[in-house]
Amino acid sequence: MGKSSPSWVFKILIINVLLILRNKTYLILKNNPMKIPKTTGLIIKTASMAIATASLIVGLPALANNHSAPTAPKKTSMVKAGNIVQVAVGNGSFNTLVAAVKAAGLVEVLSGKGPFTVFAPTDAAFAKLPEGQIAELLKPENKATLVKILTYHVVAGKVEAKNIKAGSALVKTVEGNVIKVTKSNKGVVIDNSKVVAADVKASNGVIHVIDTVLMPPDL
Repeated sequence: MGKSSPSWVFKILIINVLLILRNKTYLILKNNPMKIPKTTGLIIKTASMAIATASLIVGLPALANNHSAPTAPKKTSMVKAGNIVQVAVGNGSFNTLVAAVKAAGLVEVLSGKGPFTVFAPTDAAFAKLPEGQIAELLKPENKATLVKILTYHVVAGKVEAKNIKAGSALVKTVEGNVIKVTKSNKGVVIDNSKVVAADVKASNGVIHVIDTVLMPPDL
């Protein structure tokens, strides 16, 4: 147990003294009821009130400890999103896309200031391609074709889902050709690929996840 503070000891001592005074006064009244001055009753009442007041003072610190002021909530810092390449790497669903971006030498471009809008095919989307096509595209001699396909998935500027209007529109890609963007009550479709997740934030743009790899019309 911790040591009592001097102020607490003094308050408890006052209570004990007042209790002794009151008890002795009652004893005198009992033994000599005719010889006690009229002021004795007032003394007894005053002593009783003093005891009650002192008891309240002693109890106040404990009450204050039990009802201490609430602490201010801790401030939480917002974690800044990485660039498009970093977000894709950290997501875990774009391993094939990341490998293709590296093979095409586009890491620096897509890590740049931008902003860019990327329609990102998942690993499952790449798996829909004919067997062996991915491995063929990743070969150094096919780098130009790979760059053409990947940049067909990129639009300059930041286009969020709320910016896409209902109906169909042709949007120019970084590759040079246009993609057809169609928005209906069923969702958004890019050419023949469905957007399965929209507005994945990045520091230099936004990613929309699609379920099919897009192919330029002249490829």
